[in-house]
Amino acid sequence: MCQIIGRKQEIAELNRAFESGRAEFVAVYGRRRVGKTFLINEVFRDNMTFRHTGLSPYDRTRKVTLRDQLQNFHFSLIRHGMEGGEAPRSWMEAFFRLEQFLERQDNGTRQVVFIDELPWMDTLRSGFLTALEAFWNGWACSRHNICFVICGSATSWMLDNLINNKGGLYGRLTCEVHLYPFNLHECEEFFLSRNIKMSRYNIAQAYMILGGIPYYLDFFNPSMSLAQNIDALFFTRRAKLGDEFDRLFNSVFDHADICMSIVRYLGRRHAGFTRDEIANQIGKNANGDFTKILKALIGSGIISTYMPFGSDQRDILRYKLSDCFCWFWIHFKEFRHIDETDYWMHHLKESEITSWRGIAFEEVCLQHIEQIKHTLQIAGVSSRESSFILRGDDGQEGVQIDLIIDRADDVVNVCEMKFCKSEYIVTKAYSEKITHRIEVLEKMMPSKTFHPTLVSAAPVRRNEYSDTFLSQITIDDLFI
Repeated sequence: MCQIIGRKQEIAELNRAFESGRAEFVAVYGRRRVGKTFLINEVFRDNMTFRHTGLSPYDRTRKVTLRDQLQNFHFSLIRHGMEGGEAPRSWMEAFFRLEQFLERQDNGTRQVVFIDELPWMDTLRSGFLTALEAFWNGWACSRHNICFVICGSATSWMLDNLINNKGGLYGRLTCEVHLYPFNLHECEEFFLSRNIKMSRYNIAQAYMILGGIPYYLDFFNPSMSLAQNIDALFFTRRAKLGDEFDRLFNSVFDHADICMSIVRYLGRRHAGFTRDEIANQIGKNANGDFTKILKALIGSGIISTYMPFGSDQRDILRYKLSDCFCWFWIHFKEFRHIDETDYWMHHLKESEITSWRGIAFEEVCLQHIEQIKHTLQIAGVSSRESSFILRGDDGQEGVQIDLIIDRADDVVNVCEMKFCKSEYIVTKAYSEKITHRIEVLEKMMPSKTFHPTLVSAAPVRRNEYSDTFLSQITIDDLFI
């Protein structure tokens, strides 16, 4: 078995399902390229009775049909030992043949049946879900040695049709595993396992670009610097991730063009936009279909929602782009048409990349709230994370805070994030700016206590203004 980085809880869940001694219906889902198939293959490698992968709908030449999917399923049965013949004409027939195959293979030991990218198999008017329901409810659920494992990158499909199913598959899942991207600590372990030597400062930058997605990280060449690897992944003529943005959306979402339009718009502002602002921008009605598209993007981890600090009005709920890979792609591959094959190597110190680093580091911090709270010793305190924007006018300067941790104990951590390579110096002007922000918040909400908190990539240099921040967190604290 290859070394599996992290995933201890997920492995334990899968092993529990395998060893339970009863029929198990297991669903593993998560963002594309996050490592779902690898995890399942490694855990069940020596106990797989049948394995099948649906055909990707991302085909530049023609649309994948029901007939294609059935033919592919037929080939998988033959590959595992079933006699040949004609391909099934429906999913009902296909699953019946699977039942027959498993009965013939049954010797009393555990039978693991793994279907990868199951949502791809549900083509329009195919009757796939009905057949899947018949397979589980009519046959598999009564066989104590069956462990039926399904997997899919189309998270919204998995949620709508299986996990939250209101029909014949309601409550049938016995185990759910939502696989998330690596955190910074797991990225560090991954690089070490590949003999890639990289400082935590550079690992954080790799995370800003690739978002802790194992498939992307695995492309890194140990003999190249971070900048050289980024050029190889994105800017060379045959860049390894040259068409990944299109593949990510076309292989997962039914309305890929609309989803990409939403993501491109959200990429304009880190604080995000309201539902109506998004709908107006892309020329769509904010109706039920639009809601499903937003839910699909949220379910796949591409975007997220938050309520701005100090507000509970549903109409100002904000949607923001939270996928690091998409944020990087939009800013350096779409907003700018770069044709330099070694762009990242030669522009590292330019203002545009410096500005991007600042915003990207904020997103890294948002995705490591658990580590921040642990360092602040408030891991057990319930909290809500958001941003805060107060528009300025003629009489008052505006205030923008990118991360506020609003705690249940009525203490609010007002976080500043600074991605710096060397010691961060708090100046008199910056200290006065932070003090002003706290005063504004205290006037708005006198019942709460506000703690200015600094999260920086490097330690803070001690001086007469460094105590402006009651709490200081460094990049090492994000790696726990």
